[in-house]
Amino acid sequence: MFRSLKLTKSLTKHASLLCKGQQKRFLAIHEYLSMDLLNKYGVNIPKGQVAKTPPQAYEIAKKFGKEDGDVVIKAQVLAGGRGKGTFDTGLKGGVKVVYSPTEAKKCAEKMIGHNLITKQTGPGGKICNTVFIVERKYIRREYYFAILQDRKSEGPVVVASSQGGVDIESVAAENPDAIIKLPIDIDVGLKKEDAKKLAEQLGFSHKTSEDAAEMFTRLYKLFIDKDATQVEINPLVESADHEVLAMDAKINFDDNADFRQQDIFDLRDMSQENSREVEAAKYNLNYVGLDGQIGCLVNGAGLAMATMDIIKLYGGEPANFLDVGGGANAKQVTEAFKILSSDPHVTAIFVNIFGGIMRCDVIAQGVLEAASQLSLNIPIILRLQGTEVEAARELIAKSKVRIISIDDLDEAAIKAVKLSQIVKLARTAQVHVSFELPR
Repeated sequence: MFRSLKLTKSLTKHASLLCKGQQKRFLAIHEYLSMDLLNKYGVNIPKGQVAKTPPQAYEIAKKFGKEDGDVVIKAQVLAGGRGKGTFDTGLKGGVKVVYSPTEAKKCAEKMIGHNLITKQTGPGGKICNTVFIVERKYIRREYYFAILQDRKSEGPVVVASSQGGVDIESVAAENPDAIIKLPIDIDVGLKKEDAKKLAEQLGFSHKTSEDAAEMFTRLYKLFIDKDATQVEINPLVESADHEVLAMDAKINFDDNADFRQQDIFDLRDMSQENSREVEAAKYNLNYVGLDGQIGCLVNGAGLAMATMDIIKLYGGEPANFLDVGGGANAKQVTEAFKILSSDPHVTAIFVNIFGGIMRCDVIAQGVLEAASQLSLNIPIILRLQGTEVEAARELIAKSKVRIISIDDLDEAAIKAVKLSQIVKLARTAQVHVSFELPR
């Protein structure tokens, strides 16, 4: 039912998800959708509404904050670190307190339709198409609360802290005693007495500990009902008038459960995802975009990692992780080339195949079809070993497409890096270099 794999920023760890079959990236939905889900489960949240235009932001702020009141405007971007991010308009921060409807409108003008750059987005940032405007609450105390899938516990675990509203990783590193972990027996669930004890451990006041415990049990029910892999509330607060409120929400869902959570998966926002990764998923290709110039097409996650390592060893930078798997056909290989060549930064394509289940002649046929269909004018370096390699070499030898076939991995990587650099220099100098010449 549940998967305990956890995505991280490390590509090495990410590759563990790609070793078999289609990659899994737990679905994330926007904050305003997560908050709507919390509301349906009876979790107390501040009033809020989404704006897609600056005039809408003005009207919503007027409703929630009145003419002289203040509201919080939040950029809806699927990336962490929004508060410390910067928009391409120069606006600092993706979460802002504004003090009038006019200020809300001006702020929305600098957010909507613009990219927000955070520590998780890369230099290009992510597009902000909507903003979430919520009433401002005056906070007495902030807490952290999350339910996660945990491999060590072999099931759900509650992670909580009395130090909320900040980077929880920093809290864990600097003051690990401030983190409370509560493994949950999935057959029993989160018991009321355990939820009440947790609220007391966190330091909720006597007036609010019952409310906090009730919120914990409702969040756990949501977690189970919706096949979530993470429900994170940061901050969970006790307001000045002693309300317990979820001020923010980040919820991820298990991709394996998409067949029974269609209403949730219909909320997926493709504009927040790498378009090439979305396209690759249609053809069961395991693709992760990177920032380099050498496109990689490899079979097997381990070989793909080794290929990227050797490219870096010889001074190049991989443009992607692309594992076609063990059962790819010529059509999939052709589509893989389309995806690689659609990246404007790619200056060479390095194909590294070890034929086991995957036949080298199938790969060769796909490469030739792709080169023919796409009229590729970047160098293709091909290294093939294993099943039907001789048949593959014969196909390449008979073709009219210029493919550089090299058996030795080091030599192939060196050639890919050198040719990539030549193409990059030629583009900079606006000089045409042809790599699709008849033999």
